[in-house]
This record gives sequence, structure tokens and C-alpha cells, in this order.
Amino acid sequence: MNGYLKLCMGGMMSLCTLTAMSQNETIEMKVIETSDVHGHFFPYDFIEGRELKGTLARANTYIERQRKLYGNLLLLMDNGDILQGQPCVYWSNYVKADDENLAASIVNYMRYDVEAFGNHDVETGHKVYDKWMREVHCPVVGANIVDCETQLPYVRPYAIIERHVPGIDKPVKIAVLGLLTPTIPCWLNESLWQGLEFQEMVDCARRWVKHIQQVEHPDLLLGLFHSGFNGGISMDGGIEEDAAERVAKEVEGFDAIFFGHDHMVHNEMLKSPSGRDVLCLDPSCYAFNVAEATIKLMHDKDRWVVKEIKGEIVDVRNEEVDEQMVARFQPTIDAIKEYVGRSIGSFDTTIGTRDSYFGPSAFTDFVHQLQLQITGADVSFNAPLSFDSQIKAGPITVADMFKLYRFENQLYVVEMTGREIRGHLELSYSRWVNTMKSPDDHLLLLNDESLGDQQRMGFRNYTFNFDSAAGIIYEVDVTKPEGQKVRILSMQDGSPFSEEKTYKVVMNSYRANGGGELITLGGGIPKEQLNHRIIYQSELDLRHYLMEEIQRQGMMRPRAGNNWKFVPEKWTKRAAKRDRQLVFPDKR
Repeated sequence: MNGYLKLCMGGMMSLCTLTAMSQNETIEMKVIETSDVHGHFFPYDFIEGRELKGTLARANTYIERQRKLYGNLLLLMDNGDILQGQPCVYWSNYVKADDENLAASIVNYMRYDVEAFGNHDVETGHKVYDKWMREVHCPVVGANIVDCETQLPYVRPYAIIERHVPGIDKPVKIAVLGLLTPTIPCWLNESLWQGLEFQEMVDCARRWVKHIQQVEHPDLLLGLFHSGFNGGISMDGGIEEDAAERVAKEVEGFDAIFFGHDHMVHNEMLKSPSGRDVLCLDPSCYAFNVAEATIKLMHDKDRWVVKEIKGEIVDVRNEEVDEQMVARFQPTIDAIKEYVGRSIGSFDTTIGTRDSYFGPSAFTDFVHQLQLQITGADVSFNAPLSFDSQIKAGPITVADMFKLYRFENQLYVVEMTGREIRGHLELSYSRWVNTMKSPDDHLLLLNDESLGDQQRMGFRNYTFNFDSAAGIIYEVDVTKPEGQKVRILSMQDGSPFSEEKTYKVVMNSYRANGGGELITLGGGIPKEQLNHRIIYQSELDLRHYLMEEIQRQGMMRPRAGNNWKFVPEKWTKRAAKRDRQLVFPDKR
């Protein structure tokens, strides 16, 4: 017996066994999506060394419970950004790269039906993601990821999945169209996606939906988009980072669109151009939730017709751990724990990212100092990449390096004029701090609506774009309007700073390739000129070189550089104290 069917009989739901089904019978199926898992596979935080809520090990408990109810009529999809995040994926991508990728093993174990591509999956480079795609057992979809030579999709544009219903000859035919946010070139160096291009989502969706409808004639058409609801950055040609809403409203044919990337919860019913309902779901990130659609289909002659579709975001943070799943991967978990627990040096003081939002901090300036030491650059740009991390005094482990530096960015040195450096900083601080009109105003640009946003956490803008600088001495006058806040006084050694002079500036690869638009929109360097400005590019990720330097020096003494400050201090010091209580109310 292939599970149970849920039949709608006079409005009452009942479970039935295999019986011949007549015309106009109705079945119920369920589609479940995970998205932006970022390596949160197991109920253990390899960075902090403690239990994790959510994770796929808890989500799978819920998913398996649904499998018992829906059997063959359950469809499981993942929406990408699965290859970056927790140290377990770094370990698999780069330390044990010859073994089957852990993310592939997890996808196969959980029996996903479809997988999508995320921007952080692209960030791992061809060697990692091409191997991962070969190892997963389900189709990986992405219609707008195009091979430059053939102009054909680099991965499958869509997947066709059939679900057989006992007693009826015609299976339910489901098409899943994949799309990826096309603004990859704004963040990642071309070496990571060499030979590829990323097409605008709306037109690409329109073309492929037409093809799917004419060639495949599906009963159900789903979107699986690694792109947020709306907003984000944009590129020439109308290319938008977050376009799920536009596709739903402008492209006819979708029954539901499952999306992600923006780390926000969405459950909305939109209208297509013809006025049809299009369910739009986003479960946010880290396997805290799953997004699910419950779909009723009626068998009418030789086709299945969607009668009803409902969406729900299901919180799985407190589900029981799937112990069988954990046991399957226990040897791998133990090996990762051993890897991240290795000591690489010591800190003589505790440092944390909290101080980074209110002025110079030992946490941010430690990275500044190492970047300058490693490259010999004149100026360093760096932002707190983890919202609220702390590294305690004493032995420093590999796990601590993921607190210090969250992403697998490379280390770049870029030639910039003094005027471009100031413009870069002007844009950073315009997104970071308020323009104070009185001493009672906020210092920081806060936004209550983003309190539940896993990336902004109460700030109006993303904190990983709050670049400060080292190598120069400067003031940020928060009473001045945007574009006039930053006053650079000198180089850090006291020598003159000139807006006309060209300097060597060290930063991460995300920033050097235009990420956050600080160097392009702020610095005024056209995107097409960035590659010509890069004079050094590291082979490995920045975290690797930071680890090497810590191992070389042994005992580290991180201190705030105190090379810049917010002014007027009579206002900013009190405002910083007030805002700190709002953003971090536990007073740590």
C-alpha cells in the first residue's frame, strides 16, 4: 500500500485505503520547503559549542511525520544556500573535499525531491558546487543560470515530478521551475562563476513557463526561487536582487512560489495577471521553520485541477531531534567537533562585535590590523560580519575563527584615491548612523520593523555593510547631512592624507566586487572598472590567512585602534548608551 490518500467527501476529511477512484474525486498533497539552511544540519552549534534549536535534524522529525500522513503525495524541496554557514560545510567543502559533500549526503538522506542554487552556494566556487551537484540524487534547478558558450541553462531549468494516485491512471504532474537571484556579479568575483551568466528573473520565468505549459502540460506549476520577496539591489537592465513578488504578479501560470534568500518569513496570497491566486511562501533561514503548501486537487476527466491551496509557516525549532538521522552522521559530527576544537593561539582579552556599532572596537580592529599586516596595504576596510559574537580571553580555537570571520571571502587589495575612500566611508556611515538633530535623537539608524529580520536585527540596514577604516584618522559628524559626515584628518602615522593620492586598500572579496555598493555607489568606481583596480587577490579564503597569522604569533593582544570617533561627543556618547540598551537589552 503506497500510503494514505486524503479524500474530500462532502467537506469532511477522512483517510482511506486503496480504492478505485471515480471522476471528481479530490486528493490532498503537501509541498514542504526548506531554505537558507546555511549548514544548520545537526542540533549542535559547532561555533558556539552548544545545542541549536531548529536545524534539519529537527525539521526532519516533522517532515517524516508528514510522510506518514501523505506518503507519495508529499513533495520536499530545498531552496539553496546550503553550502555555507556552519563550520561543518566549510570542513566538507575544503578540508575533506575529496569525500562526498556533507550537504549532498544530507539532501540524499532526507530524500529531497528538488534542490535549488543559492548565491552562497556559488560563493564556494566551481570545484565545490559542481561536485556537490553531481552527488545529490535529486535534480538541481535554475533556469536563469546560463552557460555563456551554449546560452543554455547550466543546470536543469525545471524538474518534472509525477505522483501516482492509486485507482487513477493519470499521475499528478508537477513542474518546479528554479530561479536564482541574478545579482551574483555584484558580490562575487567572476572566478567563482566563470563561464556563467545570470539572467533577469521575470523575463526568464515568462519564457520558461510558456515552454513548460506548451511542452509538459503540468497539473501543478511551482516556483523555487532563491530570491527575496522584493527590494534589494539592482543592476543595469532592470535586473533586481529580490523579484519573487514581481514574478508572481507579472508571470501567468504559477500555482505557488516558494522562495528565500532574504531570511524573512512570508506567507502571502498574490494575484497573477489574470487574477488567479498565487501562494508565495518563504520559511526564513537556519531551518527554524519550514514553509508548506497544502493543495487539494480534483480529478476531472483526464486531468487534475487545483481546487484549493493554503500556505503555512511551521515552526520546527522545538521539534524532537531525529536521533536516527544524528546517529547516521555521528562519526562525521565527531570529526567536525575535533576539527573546530583545535587550538590555534590565545587572546589576552575578551572581544565582541557589540562595541563595533558604537565606535572603534577590539573585535573589528583586530581584523583591520591583521589585514594590514598580511598585505602591507595603506588602508583597511572591515565590517562586523556577525551581528552579536564574542570571543573570550584564553585559548582560541578554529571554531572562534567563524565568530571572527563568518564568510568564506577572499582577501583583496584595491587601488583607490583618497576621494574614493572618503566616498566609500560616507555611504557606509549614512546607512549606519542617524543624522542627529538634537542630543535626544538616536545615534544609530534603527527600525522596529526589522526586529524579526535575521540579517538586520533591528537596524534599518544590513550591519555587515557597516565598514569602518584603519590606517587613517577620521571623525564622523552625525549632525551633518549624508555625504558630509566623514572628515579624514591624516594617515594613522600622522602623515598627510590627500584626496588626490592613490592608496592601496585591503578589504574582502565581497566588498571589492561591489558588495553593499559601498565601493561603487559610495566610492564612485564603476562596476566594470573594479577588476582593473584589484592588485592582489588571495588564493584561499580570508579566514585561512587570519588563522595562519594567529598561529604564527601565538598570543594575540587585540585592542581598539581608536583612530576614529563619532562627534559631537557630548551628543554621541549619551546616544550610544541609550541605543545600546535598545539593541542589546541584556547589558552584556
